Amino acid sequence: MCGIVGIVSKQSVAQVIYDALLVLQHRGQDSAGIVVCDDYKLKLRKDNGQVNDVFRTRHMRDLIGNMGIGHVRYPTAGCSSSAEAQPFYVNSPYGITLAHNGNLTNVENLKDELYQSDLRHINTFSDSEVLLNVLAHELQTSGGLNLTADEIFTAVAETHRRIEGAYAVVAMITGKGIVGFRDPAGIRPIVYGKRVTEKGTEFMLASESVALQASGFDLVADLKPGEAIFIDMQGNLHIKQCAKQATLSPCIFEYVYLARPDSIIDDIYVYKARLRMGIKLGRKILREMPNHDIDVVIPIPDTSRPSAMELAYHLGVKFREGFIKNRYIGRTFIMPGQQMRKRSVRRKLNPIDIEFKGKNVLLVDDSIVRGTTSQQIIQMAREAGASKVYIASAAPPVRYPNVYGIDMPASEELVAHNRNETEIAEYIGADRLFYQDIDDLIDAVQKGNRSIKEFDCSCFNGQYVTKTIDDEYLAKVRHIRNDSAKQNDDENATVVGMELHNNA
Repeated sequence: MCGIVGIVSKQSVAQVIYDALLVLQHRGQDSAGIVVCDDYKLKLRKDNGQVNDVFRTRHMRDLIGNMGIGHVRYPTAGCSSSAEAQPFYVNSPYGITLAHNGNLTNVENLKDELYQSDLRHINTFSDSEVLLNVLAHELQTSGGLNLTADEIFTAVAETHRRIEGAYAVVAMITGKGIVGFRDPAGIRPIVYGKRVTEKGTEFMLASESVALQASGFDLVADLKPGEAIFIDMQGNLHIKQCAKQATLSPCIFEYVYLARPDSIIDDIYVYKARLRMGIKLGRKILREMPNHDIDVVIPIPDTSRPSAMELAYHLGVKFREGFIKNRYIGRTFIMPGQQMRKRSVRRKLNPIDIEFKGKNVLLVDDSIVRGTTSQQIIQMAREAGASKVYIASAAPPVRYPNVYGIDMPASEELVAHNRNETEIAEYIGADRLFYQDIDDLIDAVQKGNRSIKEFDCSCFNGQYVTKTIDDEYLAKVRHIRNDSAKQNDDENATVVGMELHNNA
């Protein structure tokens, strides 16, 4: 999960990209980057850290240009080294920079192809650099000196043919324009919008509609699966379907957790979808526990709040804010490394004792992945004086790894792996546990757009929509997703980064 932005404007774009990245900070807090194009000259700033940390006034002053792209990252493929920060750049052909949200699932084969057939070298662990070089090779093959929109779309079509997995991409071609495209299943989101100024019409691409809204752009549409958009330097917009057999199957976890509640993804209001999740979950609790003794419903901030409010209303019990969140601690789900996540829980949340003392409390979370966070929060509720602690998840049990750009751990590290609900409740210390049924989750999201016939629910049901995921690939995922492997990757990347710096 990352956030991407691209703008073609009639005026300097760096501040607009910066503001959009701030709005998309929830999608990645490991690194941030902006590159702008001033005529044929590129200016790039990227580093580890959040947007406010990476960009200072002196950096913004140097980022002068009327076209640019930006990125916020959290590590899924690769590691958390600054060498992995995006956008990536390759000088041939034209000079191309690229930012990517998602995960390629055939990256090892692509690396071999790039080296043996395309004669291109990959310098990092990132699949985004691989994607950039595939696109660059196809542009070099199909394009001429005066690159046309049709030549760009031909290159994108060939890129689709070669790569597999989930990807939403913005790429800037120096002196030409910005191209964006989405994978043939539409797993990862990307939208575009426009605004009309005194100087002319400007266009913006972003991971979520909220970034457009915050920057004064009107949402036009989501890119369709397999669709590409090209905005040239003159502000002309070109759109073409570039992938064969494209079928919209968006990631349902975007609606559960990843996206901001004020975003609209594929014509579905995320906030409304989360309200409906709460209704469905409340009805299930009433079926399973009609004579419940729940005194109060308390959300685990922030994502679960809409679901918890509707759940409380349908149970007929009080809704209360029982935890105060430290706004200066990032989202624990996307922090690299289990030890960092565990340390951050008590720094992030502080209970209001009066809301717990002597009460039977139902905690509501958006999902339960590893279970360690839930353990600590339940313990905090008991320490605050709760008589009983129930917990409800707005999502079904997470039993399978996500391979499309969400950093879920190996199957063995998932709390629901080889455990039933009673065993999970015992493991996390809850008196009782309620999970959303998968059919109810799908219906809650799908109600916003009935034209969507399929969602990627792979982390819940193990069914991968790209149809190319096999046991061998999942075994590789298990090998690289455990925390000890990630720690080793980070240490190795730090050494590589130091060598690159010393040799620069």
